[in-house]
Amino acid sequence: MPYNKTVEKTTMTKTKTKRVTVTPLSRKAKNRFANEMDLFHSCTVESEREMADGSEWMFLKSLNQCYYFWVPVKGNKDWKVDK
Repeated sequence: MPYNKTVEKTTMTKTKTKRVTVTPLSRKAKNRFANEMDLFHSCTVESEREMADGSEWMFLKSLNQCYYFWVPVKGNKDWKVDK
């Protein structure tokens, strides 16, 4: 018998982790890539947002979980984003 009678069954759903590949373009990004990301090109997508101007952005987490950053879906002067 469940402890709380209002909760009898809990179901879990699995969601697939979305990953993208990034390539550093600027000197600053190359520095972060080498020192913070351990030269791993793959990143986990933590969040996706559409801004007021219509641009789409992703919040990425490096595989070693040491570096987090926002980047436009189409990339920018610092990062090239490949899906």
